[in-house]
Amino acid sequence: MSAVLEVEDLAKSFGGVRAVAGVSFAVAAGELLALIGPNGAGKSTCFNMLNGQLRPDTGRVRLAGRDIAGLPPRRVWRLGVGRTFQITATFASLTVRENVQMALYSHAGRLGSMLARFGGAFVAEADALLDQVGMRAQADRVCGVLAYGDLKRVELAIALANAPRLLLMDEPTAGMAPRERGALMGLAASLARARGIAVLFTEHDMDVVFGHANRVIVLDRGRLIAGGAPAEVRADAAVRAVYLGGSA
Repeated sequence: MSAVLEVEDLAKSFGGVRAVAGVSFAVAAGELLALIGPNGAGKSTCFNMLNGQLRPDTGRVRLAGRDIAGLPPRRVWRLGVGRTFQITATFASLTVRENVQMALYSHAGRLGSMLARFGGAFVAEADALLDQVGMRAQADRVCGVLAYGDLKRVELAIALANAPRLLLMDEPTAGMAPRERGALMGLAASLARARGIAVLFTEHDMDVVFGHANRVIVLDRGRLIAGGAPAEVRADAAVRAVYLGGSA
């Protein structure tokens, strides 16, 4: 399959510390690629360069062939990059539907036109997204009363509002109960295949990584030290030494 995301020799330093050093990889449409590594390996810095929060010192980031390195986050989002965060980022006082409507208004460039709060604009579109993530029945509840696992599903619906080509998921199952983690990643994988979305995710739960990723790449001290099918990476001696440990 053709690559949606192509990263070439990406690098970023903070003072004398090289947080990311010459990282290259690609993600295809419908593929789930896990980016793992110990704390401080450079995963968050890499993510923040991909969606425009940080400007790379060197290297290229291509989305469907277009170089997006250094573009501001809003431009990157409009070009088709969605993101979920380790800590959910929803408006607690708004309903589930209104949170998704907000993202749809923004994608359409109509945030300034919202009258009487949200009205009837994008209701059908918001409900369709909520249906896809299993939250349609809770559309009228405010996000502040939802269970954490349900908030993660709402956040996924929000991330899908710009019809992304690429979805970045930063610790998607953090804070979730064990039984909810597999369900959320199974949902993400199903949506990725159905809609041809390339998914790059970081995750500390190795059951989630090895149970759902098509491929895995491993960062340590800013450099890629391994990559391949989950079974290959699990068996890699360097990965076991710096991250997985002898019992993995």
